[in-house]
Amino acid sequence: MPLSRTFEKIRRLVGRGELRISEHGYDELASDDLAAREVVEGVQSAILVEDYPSFPKGPCVLLLQKDCNGKPVHAVWGIPQGHEKPAVLVTAYRPDPDRWNEDFTKRKQ
Repeated sequence: MPLSRTFEKIRRLVGRGELRISEHGYDELASDDLAAREVVEGVQSAILVEDYPSFPKGPCVLLLQKDCNGKPVHAVWGIPQGHEKPAVLVTAYRPDPDRWNEDFTKRKQ
């Protein structure tokens, strides 16, 4: 999938440290034993899976990232509606192999 404006903006914001993690994001990180630092650092090498430029709460993207052991992580990053910053980590989780193809980039039908 080609890069999106939202993804590019999120990369720039995260690179400048203009980010926050939602409460839900912290809960999900903890439940899947993921470190916030590795998810934040993984944005720069992430792969765009889905792009939601018109999401009602603000544009967001679903990214495929890797944890420190090379295992897949899905992260949803967004920018609040009506604002230019910050990038917000909405959630991050280990994708369910029963719901995704083998490289975790497409949902199974």
